[in-house]
Amino acid sequence: QVQLVESGGGLVQAGGSLRLSCAASGRTFSNYAMGWFRQAPGKEREFEAAISPNGGRITYADSVKGRFTISRDNAKNTVFLQMNNLKPEDTAVYYCAARYAVTGVFTRDYDYWGQGTTVTVSS
Repeated sequence: QVQLVESGGGLVQAGGSLRLSCAASGRTFSNYAMGWFRQAPGKEREFEAAISPNGGRITYADSVKGRFTISRDNAKNTVFLQMNNLKPEDTAVYYCAARYAVTGVFTRDYDYWGQGTTVTVSS
């Protein structure tokens, strides 16, 4: 089992920045690819970014490319999502997820999920 705990969400004005963190425990973190997803009210959970176990492969959704940066610190068992130039449409609950070895872009690709952290962007 992998336990994931997100933090760093909050209320921010449009154009602002937030940095989300996801702390992992339970298994060898450096064996797991990590992803960030978000779910807005009334919408499906959607992929935002993913990073391979060693950080060498990174994938972004087109909607966040150039604004969001995913990174990880395997020594601290933590993955981050730096979000810049936030827009009201970025308002959602953000989830981190873990998958053994290989990144994915679908929710079904991931085996472990955190409880989410809420990001609200005001206009």
